Amino acid sequence: MNRLQKVLEANKEFVAHGKHDYSDEDIARSKLPQKKMAIFTCMDTRLTEILEPAMGIGRGDAKIIRTVGNYLTGEFDTVIRSLMVAIYELGVEEIFVVGHYECGMAKTTAKSLATAMREHGVPEEAIEKVHEELATWANAFRDPVENVRDAVKKLAANPYIPKTIKIHGLMIHPRTGKLDVVADE
Repeated sequence: MNRLQKVLEANKEFVAHGKHDYSDEDIARSKLPQKKMAIFTCMDTRLTEILEPAMGIGRGDAKIIRTVGNYLTGEFDTVIRSLMVAIYELGVEEIFVVGHYECGMAKTTAKSLATAMREHGVPEEAIEKVHEELATWANAFRDPVENVRDAVKKLAANPYIPKTIKIHGLMIHPRTGKLDVVADE
């Protein structure tokens, strides 16, 4: 059985047991983050099923944006665009940048990515096309705590994020769920 078949089988079981049927939910209200929070965090799989309960949030409480290393790449990147919609259209009033200890991105480099890309058959000309961006992005991330602090500063200074928005920087331990505040704007 391939991965897609396994996912579809799991979904069949999930739907059949009906414990998560939200058919009666108010669609207009449920898409709004009830706690008026946006969380910008890492895509690390270890944060699944630990981040939300560790922060006291559940379904419908917050907008969650996940990227590799919760790293901002520009003043108007997809994270900023997502936060703009969350703020201006969905009523978010606070942003939580949540990094995590033991982040694998701290070991990733432009060289390691380019090597893996070649091994997976990505053409050399495609790698060369993004080489400078890879170097700027992948080589810049070394310390998850400093990355969170930097993201908080960048968000606070971003012209598209209103000054009325509170921005917090936290680190979570991926095995215990313990949160540490490392920045607060």
